[in-house]
Amino acid sequence: MPRSTNAPASKARRKKIFKQTKGYFGNNANVYSVAKNVLEKGLAYAYRDRKDKKGQFRALWIQRINAGVRLYGMSYSEFIGGLDKKGITLNRKTLADLAMNHPEAFKAIVDKVKE
Repeated sequence: MPRSTNAPASKARRKKIFKQTKGYFGNNANVYSVAKNVLEKGLAYAYRDRKDKKGQFRALWIQRINAGVRLYGMSYSEFIGGLDKKGITLNRKTLADLAMNHPEAFKAIVDKVKE
């Protein structure tokens, strides 16, 4: 009995990998065994960094809020503690946007916390 290889499926698998590695440098794009490994590593980094991106944005928002409240003689931790005590439930993304783009509205919030 002749050996069976299922060539269409094998070719489709390789084609799928090469399609995803298009644009990679050198052998990373056109040698199957290398491309497969590089692609796996790249997808792992992509998955990890999608999670990491959220933390990076949070850190950026905190820096912006801190810079905004320092203008009014407060620290970030005092400000966030004050917000909690006053029952103001604005998230850091919104606060950072206010601090950057709407300083008068941000000042009103800071004054409310200072009371």
